[in-house]
Amino acid sequence: MMRYYYWTRLATGVLLLASVPAVSAWAQGGAASSATPAMKIGLLNVRGAIVTTAEGKQASAQMQSQFAPQQTEIENIQKQIQDLQVQLANGARTLSDEEKARLQRRGQLLVSQSQRKQDDLNESVNLAQTEIFESIGGKLSDIVDKYGRDNNYSLILDTSAQTSPVVFNATQLDITSDIVRLYDQAHPLQAGSAAPATPGQSTKPGTPPPAAPAR
Repeated sequence: MMRYYYWTRLATGVLLLASVPAVSAWAQGGAASSATPAMKIGLLNVRGAIVTTAEGKQASAQMQSQFAPQQTEIENIQKQIQDLQVQLANGARTLSDEEKARLQRRGQLLVSQSQRKQDDLNESVNLAQTEIFESIGGKLSDIVDKYGRDNNYSLILDTSAQTSPVVFNATQLDITSDIVRLYDQAHPLQAGSAAPATPGQSTKPGTPPPAAPAR
């Protein structure tokens, strides 16, 4: 059985998505004066923060529910392919050449169907994740900006960015948990609320979301 690899990638932020609104780096206006040479720097895992917020968890659960039927269909096709492979292997000496050719053609057809459906699923998941990251990321940007100013940060770097210059992460510099806490306080989930609908999915007020996927 295939695993929901895209949930793992969503949780870890490895999947390449469209650019998240400008949260990746925040710099306090003005250069540091010579009287205060020390810079206060914070490190933020933007992608990790997005999917750790209550809103991000709910959106992830809704995505899992939305795309589960497509994933199940792909798994069923792959099971048929495996069964054909076993049938061919077990009948290597007993099946006629005609029957072997028929089974091989059937297998090739199933492989093509599986690949096509997997490509379609990947495209839909990428689009849905991009919309979620953009929706939450835009609001997260405001939280980061205020946090940086209120706490006199000179620079906040995104450790999840591909081009991140961070090669060593001192735990005491990480502000991700603070940002998630402030985001949830500013954007609490109301009873019966739903996360932003992903493409092709409608959300009904009052419908509880599926349980969040395990990470």
